[in-house]
Amino acid sequence: MAKVCDICGKGPVFGHNVSHANNKTQKVWYPNLHKVKTLKKGRTIRMKVCSRCLRSGLITKAA
Repeated sequence: MAKVCDICGKGPVFGHNVSHANNKTQKVWYPNLHKVKTLKKGRTIRMKVCSRCLRSGLITKAA
């Protein structure tokens, strides 16, 4: 399963955890995705949408 928003394309971000001793270990930050039923071209489909797209009203939720 790709951890990518279907609306804006936001995906995982990679970096490091840095300890007090300056040790660096790999770290991944994932977007806050939700599976939502949406209306698209008059049909109900299921999409993975990040919380920012939900809040900003970029989709119309199906009833």
